[in-house]
Amino acid sequence: MSKADFWKSNQEEISRSNQESSLLRESIEQWGELDQKLEDAEILVQMAIEEEDPVTLGDIEKEILCLENDINKLEIQAMFSDPDDKRNAIVAINAGAGGTEAQDWVEMLYRMYLRWCETKGMVTNQLDLLTGDEAGIKSVTFTVSGTFAYGYLKSEHGIHRMVRISPFDASGRRHTSFASVSVLPEVSTDIQIDIEEKDLRIDTYRASGPGGQHVNKTSSAIRITHLPTNIVAQCQNEKSQHRNKEMAMKVLMSRLYEVEKTKLEAKKQEMHQNQKEIAWGSQIRSYVFNPYRMVKDHRTNMEVGNLERVMNGDIDLFIDAYLKLKD
Repeated sequence: MSKADFWKSNQEEISRSNQESSLLRESIEQWGELDQKLEDAEILVQMAIEEEDPVTLGDIEKEILCLENDINKLEIQAMFSDPDDKRNAIVAINAGAGGTEAQDWVEMLYRMYLRWCETKGMVTNQLDLLTGDEAGIKSVTFTVSGTFAYGYLKSEHGIHRMVRISPFDASGRRHTSFASVSVLPEVSTDIQIDIEEKDLRIDTYRASGPGGQHVNKTSSAIRITHLPTNIVAQCQNEKSQHRNKEMAMKVLMSRLYEVEKTKLEAKKQEMHQNQKEIAWGSQIRSYVFNPYRMVKDHRTNMEVGNLERVMNGDIDLFIDAYLKLKD
């Protein structure tokens, strides 16, 4: 941002830089505030001990628990090293095996994520929704906008399994249903190609082949090598060296664009391949409503007995455990 020509660059780059600067500034301020609160708490503890004040000690203990929670949140954010972590998220939930029961499960998961987003101050926007034939939702896609939205929600990518006595079964049998949750970072569809002069080697040479006396006798042909990728573009058809360089740069830009496009497509393909079949044996988490009540994440072995709390959006324990496992 301190570069002289920064504010002349495109608006998307300015917005991205401002967002990164804001996140860094916010993080520094938060750590500073926590450090000051811990210092104040230490002084108060010493005073309370000297004055034998158990009431104040009890209040400080509660405050320290809150501080521990705040520190844990910042430590989690410090794990976000992937450039995509700070982006908004696109979440899609689709019903799998289980018929109407699975469609009801999709609606329950959708509600769970909306509640989580609400408690985090994140904004959601529904993009697409297909209702079930009898009840529930067949599929829903929505965006989540907020600080590190994708960083947090990427842990939810996978198959979610529910076991319960189905309200849609007159016989009162226990059913197992599946739903897939797909989480992708929200990225611009425009691929920006920035080429720096230091990354280019430009060679001139005498053109060969037909083209007239001028083409053959002067070093008007241009060969440009992009050093980071070793991609070469050249042009010798024009009489002007300047024109040949202009055409060679266009060719180079096109080839670099194709490389970046291929990378982007490969990344998308990798994300989709990570999504296993929506059926038995591929779940990342199980939500058991019967015969006992429990939620278990199979990647981290994290278990929570308060099922209602989880379904009301309290999924931070699972998110934190996953991020710490990946760190």
